[in-house]
Amino acid sequence: MEKIPMTRDGHTALEVELKQLKSVERPAIIRAIAEAREHGDLSENAEYHSAKEKQSFIEGRIKELEGVISLADVIDPKKLSGSIKFGATVTLVDEDTEEEKTYQIVGEYEANIEKGLLNIKSPIARALIGKEEGDSVEVRTPGGLKSYEVLKIVYA
Repeated sequence: MEKIPMTRDGHTALEVELKQLKSVERPAIIRAIAEAREHGDLSENAEYHSAKEKQSFIEGRIKELEGVISLADVIDPKKLSGSIKFGATVTLVDEDTEEEKTYQIVGEYEANIEKGLLNIKSPIARALIGKEEGDSVEVRTPGGLKSYEVLKIVYA
């Protein structure tokens, strides 16, 4: 299996979620299923079916997280420098609107565009890899071609 790159923060967040699912969510759903069983006929028991569906989701997510964590290749961006690569925090300026944006390039399981965490597999991240401060980069987006200038690269 191929290793999955991620930052220390992303790895920690996945471990926290896994612990929450195993120690809080799983026992709670087991209790909910037991309570629903006490209500009698399971074929028409909506609480039971809902709890079983939630249990299935929780168990699936636990298996997914365990798999991802076991394949994690934790990369410390503080030990990196130079051109843009995984872990870089990049400040860009849109060459059309002059709007500045800052993103950190992270693994797909920790990506969250609202928090400025950009998936390494996204078109913009792929276009940025290998670029230096001052470089111009064109990115094909669903809204058309966008041009950005790399203002700053930080590894923190």
